[in-house]
Amino acid sequence: MIEGENYMKVNTRKLCVLAMMSALAFLLAAYVRISIVPAVGFLRYDPKDIIIVIAGFIFGPLAAFVVTVVVAAMQWFTGVSTTAHIGFFMNVVSGTAFCCTAALIYKKKRTFKGALIGLIIAGLFATAVMMLWNYILTPIFMEQPRERIVRLLLPGFLPFNLINNGINIVLTMLLYKRIKGMLHSTGMMQQPDETGGSKMPHAGLILSVLFALLTIALWVLILVGII
Repeated sequence: MIEGENYMKVNTRKLCVLAMMSALAFLLAAYVRISIVPAVGFLRYDPKDIIIVIAGFIFGPLAAFVVTVVVAAMQWFTGVSTTAHIGFFMNVVSGTAFCCTAALIYKKKRTFKGALIGLIIAGLFATAVMMLWNYILTPIFMEQPRERIVRLLLPGFLPFNLINNGINIVLTMLLYKRIKGMLHSTGMMQQPDETGGSKMPHAGLILSVLFALLTIALWVLILVGII
């Protein structure tokens, strides 16, 4: 009985922390929006992925995915994202590519080096993913010919995503231990290595593999001229 009560306490604590992080990530997305590449001035940097990837580092890649979806839905329904369902999809894709990938790698190697390697790989992967989806979807919601968007890929979308992910990597490395330490000190977390994801150890891996396979398949279709 005591073990069951402890399990309930851990899961309640986890839900509270994830809800708090979702709210914080949404507020950052809503109120911190910075244009960083003039060629694609309609794109704005916001630091929500820093909070989401930290949630993934603490609780695992599946938790990062859940927070990504929740925050993207909040952006859609509150009008923070002005591109409706397309914006929701793009936010989920971007967050999944960066946050879940980094969290999955860090889960396998929980060290400073593992975190850094995971973030760098995730940043490069997310850049490739967003280049792909900007090629596919940006002409639709901007109502522009695809040829015009293609001309913006290298001078606009590529540097934006590299800078966007680079900022997130640096700030995540600076803030992760501080935020985790704060959660410990306030009693929101009990165990130093608590991940909250041990009950579903393969869910994050399956999600990441499927996402990577979809990305590769779409790139192949583009390269052979089908898309």
